[in-house]
Amino acid sequence: MKIKSLWLIGLLVFGLMYYSACSSAPEKTLLDKYFHAVSMNDNQTMAAMAWKPLEIDYASYTIVEVSPEKVEPVILPELDAKEAEAKKKMDDHVGPVVDAKDALDAKKDEYDNARTAAARAALKKQLDELQAKYDYEYNLHKELRRQYDEAKEAAAREEQVTLFSLGLKSLPGVRSLKGDVYSKEVIISVRNKAGVERKYRVEMRRYVLKDESGRVAFNGQWKIVDFKLVS
Repeated sequence: MKIKSLWLIGLLVFGLMYYSACSSAPEKTLLDKYFHAVSMNDNQTMAAMAWKPLEIDYASYTIVEVSPEKVEPVILPELDAKEAEAKKKMDDHVGPVVDAKDALDAKKDEYDNARTAAARAALKKQLDELQAKYDYEYNLHKELRRQYDEAKEAAAREEQVTLFSLGLKSLPGVRSLKGDVYSKEVIISVRNKAGVERKYRVEMRRYVLKDESGRVAFNGQWKIVDFKLVS
């Protein structure tokens, strides 16, 4: 009985230790591994854990603050739709710009070939109006191009971060997958070898996605998305 009791106690202790190890805060586990890689100058491991690795003079670090974990729906499908909408608006506006330029060029030719001062004066007013029309359409198209480039960049960045969490280089249809993104912000204090401390805000994310049928799941890992110097 005594031996059996000791065996049960040992099993319980082992179970508690195992549970504790498995349930350790993901931010500490990730940061411990990351800064170990920093200390070893292991750029490959750093790049596997941080989307934008931070090369830093490092002696030690401490976690100062951890934000509550947030769970939100993935936004990649929405960003993809915004990109497509912005592209359509830009493409649809090519016609008005071309028409305004053609009208302006035609009027310029007419103005250059005018024989009298009176004819030139009349054409000059029309030319100025067409120039103003073209300038408006051209500047509007530049703005539509800016909006498209911004939407395209935002969607591409989110896709890259999503794939990074999933540990994949590509995934057909990833922009249509639904699911959740888990995120945390961690404030850390990093002491360098000279004893100087700097604080950083570390953004972490983990993506959990499913296909339309809900049968195929893609479970991502916690990854460091960004380091931002706080002080």
